[in-house]
Amino acid sequence: MSLNNELINNKISQLHVCVIIPTYNNQHTLKRVLDGVLELTNNIIIVNDGSTDGTSNILKEYQHLQQFHFPENRGKGVALKEGFKHAISLDYQFAITIDSDGQHFPNDIPHFINALEQNETKDILIIGSRNMEQEGVPGKSSFGNKFSNFWFWIETGIKLKDTQSGFRLYPLNVIKNLKLYTTKFELEIEVIVKTAWKDVEVKNMPIQVLYDESERVSHFRPFKDFTRISILNTWLVFLTFIYYFPRRLIRNIKKKGLKRFLAEDLLGSNDSPKKKALSIALGVFIGFSPLWGLQTILVISLAIFLKLNKTIAFAFSNVSLPPFIPFIVIASLELGQLVLGEKISYSIEEMMENFEAIEHLKTYLVGSFTLAIIGAAVFGSIGYFFFTFFNKKHVALKND
Repeated sequence: MSLNNELINNKISQLHVCVIIPTYNNQHTLKRVLDGVLELTNNIIIVNDGSTDGTSNILKEYQHLQQFHFPENRGKGVALKEGFKHAISLDYQFAITIDSDGQHFPNDIPHFINALEQNETKDILIIGSRNMEQEGVPGKSSFGNKFSNFWFWIETGIKLKDTQSGFRLYPLNVIKNLKLYTTKFELEIEVIVKTAWKDVEVKNMPIQVLYDESERVSHFRPFKDFTRISILNTWLVFLTFIYYFPRRLIRNIKKKGLKRFLAEDLLGSNDSPKKKALSIALGVFIGFSPLWGLQTILVISLAIFLKLNKTIAFAFSNVSLPPFIPFIVIASLELGQLVLGEKISYSIEEMMENFEAIEHLKTYLVGSFTLAIIGAAVFGSIGYFFFTFFNKKHVALKND
């Protein structure tokens, strides 16, 4: 072991890091990966996920390492969870995962260790970022990665260059408290999203990558696995809109107090008065529109798509909180009559008791969207003048 490798070996031990290697039918590359990792550490956990090739014979040469053998293939997600479980039982605090198909270079492990050492809080998940533009990268891998990056951004607000690389460093103190349900390749997405939701830093770090089709065996099934990943992302996006984002907003308000939250997150935002005003207008429009049950999903989706302030848009979409709904419905009916030039008969008392039972649907819908447009214009305009005035006043105070 060279002096540099010995130094890394010591750091790995001091930081309580292990290397987990899940493998399935990678007999051509497994030995090279194992030998490369062994140059840096013996803290290795191998999970043989039911291989049917010569993997078992190769692993007989490494009986001094921690090994688990599944009698049949159960999926990469299950293999990783088994590795995490055993690493935690051995009191490791971090786990580096590396694929056994030869695309990763074990000599990149020191970069993970140095990045971990430099991180003060040690609450960090690092994903190796591959150069997906280099020659030899399969088109399906590049597309799948871009697809995954986009949904990770939607779900967490974090922009990454690579969310699918299996070369990662995980904080096991966080992993042990996560409820993970998936069993295949999609587990790697589930883990990073739920880790980010725990307010743990998730970041990329450049790594080398090799796609040698003459010896590399990929077990990613484009249709089946892409479908599973899509289903997972659909569920995570749903949770983001109905739980994660509102929870984060409420926690932020509780942590800072309403006055400080308004000052820092709304008034003190670096967004321009125009952008803030448009965010208010969007929130009010969605809040007043007859899209009950979909407002949160729509307002956050549109705020992201239109690159507006998600916090402001979501906050103002709550003009349709349950206590206000009967009054919004009544105002919509009155406006609908005005726009259509017709007169309908309804009881306010009955509407207050059962405002969902709307007999005059056309009148309500026309009035509702009219109210949404007027409300968006009024609140947006007021917001624009307010934020413009506030910004000028803030600048004047700074200059005094």
